[in-house]
Amino acid sequence: MQIRQILSLIVTFSLVGCGSSDQQNEQQASQHEDLAETPEAPAKKNILFFGNSLTAGQGLDSQNDAFPALIQAKIDSLNLPYHVINAGLSGETSAGGNERVDWILKQPIDVFVLELGANDGLRGVDPETTYQNLSSIIKKVKAKHPAATLILAGMLVPPSMGVTYEKQFRDLFPKLAEEHRMALIPFLLEEVAGESSLNQSDGIHPTAAGQKIIANTVWKVLEPLLNQ
Repeated sequence: MQIRQILSLIVTFSLVGCGSSDQQNEQQASQHEDLAETPEAPAKKNILFFGNSLTAGQGLDSQNDAFPALIQAKIDSLNLPYHVINAGLSGETSAGGNERVDWILKQPIDVFVLELGANDGLRGVDPETTYQNLSSIIKKVKAKHPAATLILAGMLVPPSMGVTYEKQFRDLFPKLAEEHRMALIPFLLEEVAGESSLNQSDGIHPTAAGQKIIANTVWKVLEPLLNQ
């Protein structure tokens, strides 16, 4: 009887052990399934702001006060999968941008915001020359990143440049946007230009408060495109 009892106990423990192993295997399989079903965070897409000192944030105490950084803060607050790249260069003209953009385009770009022309206007560059340079930049972006969303920031020049020049300069931006099917920010410095309290002592470069207004102006055009 003792031998039978011992054999019975061995069989019982063996069955219990198998059951425990089966349960562990089922739990592990379940965990693996849960992990497989957990969606990965989407890879972030790049938004590149290509411009001059207005984009670069010249004269500000911190680059975090420049409107591209403020756009990034808005994006982060909404948990949108986008990363902002500030490719602004103080003093940049449309001609300089046309030369520099080839190097910039080597990185992945999903949204390209073109902010150039202001320095051309202040220097009295022929609007047709500015138009050709900006058009060349846009064509290069399209060739390198055909799926990228393109946005053009419009600009104005002071009335002191003359009525004819002022109109020719103003009109080249909506013309480019229409021809290349780009989203258009009508005037980047809307509600900022000419306001002494929103500009630095040079009367040209916005203060941190002015940059906040610019960020809101850009966001009105940019946000709907990101949500698409």
